[in-house]
Amino acid sequence: MIPAVSSQLLLLVIVYALLAFLLLVLCLGTRWHWGLKTALVLLVSGFYLFSNQTFRGLAGWPAEDALPAKFIFLSAVFDEPSPGRGHPGAIYLWVHPMKDDRPLEMPRQFKLPYEKDLHRILGDGIKKARDGNTQMGETEPKRGQGGLAWLRPASNDKVEIKLRDLPRAQLPEK
Repeated sequence: MIPAVSSQLLLLVIVYALLAFLLLVLCLGTRWHWGLKTALVLLVSGFYLFSNQTFRGLAGWPAEDALPAKFIFLSAVFDEPSPGRGHPGAIYLWVHPMKDDRPLEMPRQFKLPYEKDLHRILGDGIKKARDGNTQMGETEPKRGQGGLAWLRPASNDKVEIKLRDLPRAQLPEK
């Protein structure tokens, strides 16, 4: 059985192949100006590349977006760097984003660059979570970055992740 996401991606590939075939028929079977035909080929190709990047999230690829300000930490996987192979390493996080102090319906996966300190913090959070203490995470900009935040490139906006125990729910008295 093909998983639902894989079958959706397979259907998407079939649709694009059909669209490319129709474009080929139009380009060969019409007397349109060559500039219009070139523009159509570039438009369809660009649309394919754009939608491929967009649909990567459907296939379970980690988001490289910024982490939410508040989240419930579920788990992490550490891909340690290997300088000999030129591999920079990464940290993959699974979190429940919080909105109005409530978790959203579906967890999200994020990819962060590998940092030894972050590995230690998240490793401690995993141990606490296994002991039954749900971890709540918060992000805030790292201190020591000079200048105005809006002048720095977006890719250099490093955040500090802090984890703490989520308070246990209070049961009502009888």
